[in-house]
Amino acid sequence: MIKYLIGALIGGVVGYFVFYKLIGCSNGSCPITANPYLSTIYGIVLGVLLAGVIASPARTANSEDTTQIPAIEYKKITPEEAKARLDSGDEIIILDVRTEEEYTSGHITNAVLMSNETITDKMPDLLPDLEAEILIYCRSGNRSAQAAKKLLSIGYTNVYDFGGIIDWPYDIVT
Repeated sequence: MIKYLIGALIGGVVGYFVFYKLIGCSNGSCPITANPYLSTIYGIVLGVLLAGVIASPARTANSEDTTQIPAIEYKKITPEEAKARLDSGDEIIILDVRTEEEYTSGHITNAVLMSNETITDKMPDLLPDLEAEILIYCRSGNRSAQAAKKLLSIGYTNVYDFGGIIDWPYDIVT
């Protein structure tokens, strides 16, 4: 909007001084007009049109912003893939995001309990390393997906969701 106002202002000045005074419309010899008001209006119209053509186009919602960093997404893996990672001997954190009652009724060996509701936008004390490999599960897979997204938004980089313990075909601790 401001570019059109500026264009109109500049165009009005150009219309009066160039069309009317310099070119000689004031003596009636110019095809535009000998009237200073109409010369100014022609200048305003031309100024607005030029402002629309010259000014850079505004960014639209469909514009592609190439400077944005792509969002990191958590990785969904199967219980079999999770078991293979646990058996690999690598240093892995297995995170149970259910309630304490659910955890005590049965959990995967060496799982760390951190209820999904306790994960906020701050780094949890139980997970001090942002680059640690974290395998997350809950009861059915809903809370583990939520927790994985929360951890990624905090800055964790190796987050894997393997769903719910109801799909875990291996031994659990009761």
